[in-house]
Amino acid sequence: QVQLVESGGGLVQSGGSLNLSCAASGSNSSIDVMRWYRQVPGKERDMVASISSSGRTNYEDSVKGRFTISRDNIKKTVYLEMSSLNPEDTGVYYCNLYVWIAGELTWRHYWGQGTQVTVSS
Repeated sequence: QVQLVESGGGLVQSGGSLNLSCAASGSNSSIDVMRWYRQVPGKERDMVASISSSGRTNYEDSVKGRFTISRDNIKKTVYLEMSSLNPEDTGVYYCNLYVWIAGELTWRHYWGQGTQVTVSS
């Protein structure tokens, strides 16, 4: 059973920085795409950034140039470095990993528990 543990959220002033991490445990399976999502109350969960197994990254327009996603395949961890934060970045951030489940011969999505990021003006 794959488990994801997120860390790094918190309260920061506008213009500040935060770093998030999401570590997978419980499996030696391969991990394909790793993603970070953000959700605010009353709205859908939106993708913020993604990184492929080869390291190709993709960002939502509002965070380009401010957020950096990276991964450590040995540690099975994905990171999100956030800088120049503004109040619109506030929300619960979730990691999502696409994992190969060898015993089932299938890929599955797994979600982290979410971590709150609050940016004060």
